[in-house]
Amino acid sequence: MSINRKYPNTRLRRLRKNLNLIDLVSETNLTSKDLIQPIFIKENFEGMEEIESMPSIHRFGIDQALKEIEDLLNAGINAVAVFPVIETSKKDEIGSEAINKNNFIAQSISKIKQNFPELVLIADVALDPYTDHGHDGIIVNNDVANDETIEVLIKQSLLLADAGADIIAPSDMMDGRIGLIRNSLEKENFKETILLSYAAKYNSKFYGPFRDAVNSASNLGNSSKSTYQMNISNKNEALQEVALDINEGADIVMVKPAMPYLDIIHSIKNEFKVPTFAYQVSGEFSMLKNAINQGWLDNEVILESLISIKRAGADAILSYAAKDISKEINKI
Repeated sequence: MSINRKYPNTRLRRLRKNLNLIDLVSETNLTSKDLIQPIFIKENFEGMEEIESMPSIHRFGIDQALKEIEDLLNAGINAVAVFPVIETSKKDEIGSEAINKNNFIAQSISKIKQNFPELVLIADVALDPYTDHGHDGIIVNNDVANDETIEVLIKQSLLLADAGADIIAPSDMMDGRIGLIRNSLEKENFKETILLSYAAKYNSKFYGPFRDAVNSASNLGNSSKSTYQMNISNKNEALQEVALDINEGADIVMVKPAMPYLDIIHSIKNEFKVPTFAYQVSGEFSMLKNAINQGWLDNEVILESLISIKRAGADAILSYAAKDISKEINKI
């Protein structure tokens, strides 16, 4: 629809006269309900320790994680994504600790849900925190083997669902894993478990601080994940990935990273009109946070970045700034 308006009848500044008017006609609104806080839980650890490459972000022992979650709920955040930081001695070539029924992340999830049954808990499905080579799957002939990896991911998914995770989030980018995981969840009577697929996960350089956080950076070294994560140059491929995952049973799809891929978020939401999440990853967060700490950018730049992701079409955003932004929004 074309609207032909001319000055002075049309003065767009009329609607910017004061903050109340600006808010009244705001097209995009970010609330606490749109935000998900990632949490790193460390095995055999008490208290909390700051992650050097992620200012203000910490690894938590389980008892401290429970306190952090209570703080998150009080701040208005109702969903968390948990990531394990396991003992180095338990990492091996095939990530076997991921399917140990008594592993600490399963115990942690159970404890969290016992204390906070109303919390929406998202559990990551991938092997990189558990492998001594830092890859998301099993290495065969110097590459991550797709089908062999999926066999392990299925077992990991069932374990996390049984522990009480509300949402299972495969982040590995193996072909066909959503359908096989969904079928296994149905067969084992986890019919209500939600599948959040990292459907368009790019082979990005913005992941570095996260790999420090889960202690996989040194294991991965200079090795690349380019054979399974997406080419940063491709857009149509992202649409194909999402279409496949929806057809295989994904309830929600995710784009990762977020800010460098706003066009991808927008295209996916417009094309499929399904719940679409975005992950403002560690490198995005640390880049902005360090600039703020140096005085180069105003603190409100993080809120601006999240609004841009929401405006692009994301229904919810995983962000390390979720708690602080929620407090800012709610004036806590």
